[in-house]
Amino acid sequence: MEKNIRNNLLYKKNHFFCNILKRKILFFIIKMNIKSEFIWLESVIGARKISNIIWALLLLIGATGFLLTGISSYLNQELIPLFPNTILFTPQGLIMCFYGISGLFLSIYLWCIIFWNIGSGYNELDRKEGIISIFRWGFPGQNRRIRIRYMLSNIQAIHLKMNEGFRTRSIICFKLKNQQYIPFMQISETNTLQEIEEKAASIAQFLNLPIEGI
Repeated sequence: MEKNIRNNLLYKKNHFFCNILKRKILFFIIKMNIKSEFIWLESVIGARKISNIIWALLLLIGATGFLLTGISSYLNQELIPLFPNTILFTPQGLIMCFYGISGLFLSIYLWCIIFWNIGSGYNELDRKEGIISIFRWGFPGQNRRIRIRYMLSNIQAIHLKMNEGFRTRSIICFKLKNQQYIPFMQISETNTLQEIEEKAASIAQFLNLPIEGI
C-alpha cells in the first residue's frame, strides 16, 4: 500500500516537472518564428517593449518628483536639493502630492503589466490539422492563459482592417462564415503599407484563403 502511494507521488512529481520542461522548451522555440510546409508558428511581443519601459520609467521619475515637491512644501524643507522649495502646501503642494500619488499608482500598474508581459504569446497556423490557435498571456488568475482555437473550415477569408486617425493601426483578422471578424495579428506602426499587405497576403497564401481589405 505504502509502495503504491510512493509510486503515485513519484509519478505526479515527474509529470509536474515534465510539464514545466515542456513549457520552457515550447516558449524557447516560440521565440524563434518557425514556418514549415504545414505549420506556421509566430511569436507575439507583449508589454515588454522598449517604448513601454521608457514610458513607465519616465512616469515613475516624474511622479516621484511631484510627490517629493509636495512633501517638501508641507515640511518646509528641501527634499530635492536641485529644486528649492518655493511653493505653498495649500493649494500647490497638495495638488503636487495628488499628481505624484496618482502617477506612482499608474507607474506601478505599468510595471506590473511589463513584468507579467501581458499580451505576449504566439499564433499557430496548422494547415495539416486544419486548426488555428491563438495564445496570449493575461493577468494572473484563472484567465492567465488565454487560448482560442478555430477550425480552418469555419474561416471564409483573411481581412485587413486599418484604423486611420492619430495612431494608424493595422489588424489582420479572420472573417468567419457567420460574418464575424476575429482579430488575429496587430501590425506594428513602423511597418509600411506594402509590408502590411505582404504579411496579410503571405498568411492568406499559406492557408489557401482569399484576402479582403487590400
